[in-house]
Amino acid sequence: MTKIGYVSSMLAVTADHRDRPAVTFGGQVVSWGELLDRAARLAAGLRALGVRDGDRVAILSANSDLYMALYLAVPWAGGVLAPLNNRWSVEENAYAIADCEPTVLLASGELIAANAALFEGRHGGATLVALDETPREGWLNLSDLLAHVPIPDAGRGGEDLLALFYTGGTTGRSKGVMLSHAGFVSNSMAMRDIGICPDACRMLVVAPLFHLAAAAALTMVMLAAGTAVIAPAFDPAGTLDLIAEQDVTDALLVPTMVQMLLDGPGFDAGKLSNLKTVMYGASPMPEATIDRIMDAAPHLDFFQCYGMTEVSCTATVLKPEYHRGEHRAAGRHRGAGVPLPTAELMIVGEDGQALAQGEVGEILVRGKGVMLGYWNQPEMTAEALRNGWMHTGDGGRLDDHGILYVVDRIKDMIVSGGENVYSAEVESALTKHPDVAQCAVIGVPDERWGERVHAVVVARPGTQPSVQSITDHCRALIAGYKCPRSVEFRDALPLSAAGKVLKADLRAPFWQGHSRNVA
Repeated sequence: MTKIGYVSSMLAVTADHRDRPAVTFGGQVVSWGELLDRAARLAAGLRALGVRDGDRVAILSANSDLYMALYLAVPWAGGVLAPLNNRWSVEENAYAIADCEPTVLLASGELIAANAALFEGRHGGATLVALDETPREGWLNLSDLLAHVPIPDAGRGGEDLLALFYTGGTTGRSKGVMLSHAGFVSNSMAMRDIGICPDACRMLVVAPLFHLAAAAALTMVMLAAGTAVIAPAFDPAGTLDLIAEQDVTDALLVPTMVQMLLDGPGFDAGKLSNLKTVMYGASPMPEATIDRIMDAAPHLDFFQCYGMTEVSCTATVLKPEYHRGEHRAAGRHRGAGVPLPTAELMIVGEDGQALAQGEVGEILVRGKGVMLGYWNQPEMTAEALRNGWMHTGDGGRLDDHGILYVVDRIKDMIVSGGENVYSAEVESALTKHPDVAQCAVIGVPDERWGERVHAVVVARPGTQPSVQSITDHCRALIAGYKCPRSVEFRDALPLSAAGKVLKADLRAPFWQGHSRNVA
């Protein structure tokens, strides 16, 4: 039986479409023939640098057409993709590099200077390759890779490791989520089978390509032999113009982006006339936002996707029909959808036993897309993966239509503007401030971001830290989007008899009047 491989799957569907546009970026169009040739040459260059089957290749880059080629080139060479978050601090990326020990580290020119401390002895001895032609001491250049003769696909697939995607962690350290070729590709195929990214689609990719959601969108475009319309970053007016100018048919947007499009200067619904579907996730779409966008563009179909990195991005999908008509009237638009054909769901109580329909418990997921485990963290893997089920840490229930409703987070995680923020990471940074005695970080409702990071701080005796000093301190240690957007000073934190901070008590005043504690 042939193993499902990332590269072999793409080659199979694009073989007859080499003249079709594969990607547009910055006004340039690259055909499938050109993209595949570039990927094969890059793969040859990586092999020449010593990359062997299973070796990690780290990528620190902004969005570009080249990034799409690298998504093919690394597994083509037999390597394992390790995208680095270009919004993270030097400390955070240094940890990820030390953890995954890449053989090669690829970095775009504009990020090399911005992360100079990362490349001055903190890159683990990886061979450094700049994704441009500027001469730099100790660096190779893109042309050094592209100069090689194309090589055949290394042939990895099935349960072979495809990628490590680093996520935040409940312990304050990030985790490398191990995804297999078969798991990731099968999930992407399943999403296409339910109507997302049809053949020859033109898919807007505006989320950063180090994110798994953007990688999934890119993968579906490849499986459709379609065209990825890649944007360097999101801005409301520019994104709206790009949708219109490039005849975009499908888009991946988080709810915050949709709201910003509607509120942006000169919003013109006519620019959405060729757009057919919007895939969204990270959080439900606020009802006011979904009403506004459906009034402005009633022809649009919406797919809500629920999942996490550990399940190859998506476990359930709420299809367009649940966003309108009798399903909308029944409130099913508030659900997170039904399982993909590649996934199973179970809701369990504290004893691990399955609960009846309608009862709230922890959401468990089993299926092809579930991760292989956490890189170098066997204890965390054993805790998360039990009897083949991924324990998501989310609380939910199933209704009589089999629709999942996510009602709370068991894990202490905040979703702000589509970005996952683990409270423990922020708390770890806060406790390094010399004036902080105790702290707790929670998510509170925010009209623009869905949730915002809110810090409750107890100062050390004799000190008076300011909000500015707190946020400046955090920005030096963690990504800007993880830093508190609001800070509250208290004399003490509410504690349980066992000395545990009662975060539910801290959250309660903020969430009064809201239907759930999840944005």
